[in-house]
Amino acid sequence: MSRVTDVLNRQHIELPSWAFANSGTRFKVFPQAGVPRDPYEKVADAAQVHKYTGAAPTVALHIPWDKTDDYADLARFAQEQGVTLGTINSNVFQDNDYMLGSVTNPDAGVRRKATDHLLECIDIMDRTGSRDLKLWFSDGINYPGQDDIRERQDRLAAALAEVYARLGDHQRMLLEYKLFEPAFYATDVPDWGTAYAHTLTLGEKAVVCVDTGHHAPSTNIEFIVAVLLRAGKLGAFDFNSRFYADDDLMVGAADPFQLFRILFEVLRGGGFDRDPGAMDEIAFMLDQCHNIEPKIPGQIRSVMNVQEATAKALLVDREALAAAQAEGDVLGANAVFMDAYNTDVRPLLASLREEKGLDPDPMGAYRRSGYAEKIVAERIGGTQAGWGA
Repeated sequence: MSRVTDVLNRQHIELPSWAFANSGTRFKVFPQAGVPRDPYEKVADAAQVHKYTGAAPTVALHIPWDKTDDYADLARFAQEQGVTLGTINSNVFQDNDYMLGSVTNPDAGVRRKATDHLLECIDIMDRTGSRDLKLWFSDGINYPGQDDIRERQDRLAAALAEVYARLGDHQRMLLEYKLFEPAFYATDVPDWGTAYAHTLTLGEKAVVCVDTGHHAPSTNIEFIVAVLLRAGKLGAFDFNSRFYADDDLMVGAADPFQLFRILFEVLRGGGFDRDPGAMDEIAFMLDQCHNIEPKIPGQIRSVMNVQEATAKALLVDREALAAAQAEGDVLGANAVFMDAYNTDVRPLLASLREEKGLDPDPMGAYRRSGYAEKIVAERIGGTQAGWGA
């Protein structure tokens, strides 16, 4: 049990700043009262999640949504709130110039603009002390023959190489992928294999980010995790859920058993044994846009869901599992898995929170705090943009 409590006490789940702003789908954004109006208020709201869970000490920024004149001051403010600034996320998908792509656009001028933005993000990392630059590209084509598929891969490789060369000694590139949308015929980075191929060519500081909502239905994500860990190329997760084609729902909402299986492969691959802040650390991040649920409670619930799935993964009797596997005991091996998954770990996590001086019920503690009512009263006209805005 000491191993279980040790990992859970060290677990660090990064929060996305954009999850606290008005955000939604490409069809409609439903504004909520009291949402942050600037990066400072996003950081303040994120700090509430850490205050009640004790497991979310960093906040990822999204540029240009979180642009500010003084990143050192924002970092100072974050520390005052009890958190620090984390991953820097680029945005090369919202400008009109990117209709036909960003770094893979057939227009060299558009490609230059996009690449310059990625380099600007590294400049920001230098000022915030961030280790990770996360890249997601909406680039792709909608129709056969619209553009040369191979040339687009060449353009992508060239841009990634330029950005990689700009990274500092203690900075990494996280390359994310998505099956489709908004490109419907051929997305330029559609799967883990494409991301892996590019990061393998670039070098050790380039790794893959697995977004759990960015796969085809029934994809075995834990298999992908196992392969990338084995290859030393799994750098991070963007945790969320999706039921059909879209993503960004709370992690564990669609299939909590899948989340458990994924985290067991992280355990099996040594992903919980990395030193915090190390270049080989597996970064656990949330990537969600809360369209109809309250922002801060949605993040608290997601953090708790990851903690619960992690605890269950840690409870797998690996000696019994290995013995059953070696004997070819199919049902016995599966039973070991199911015994761990069916264990109620909520009392264990409540006890760990109490040992840290936290309320054992983070959702209830936040609800009773009055913070939600306070920000509604203080923030009038919150219009900060987010996903889908």
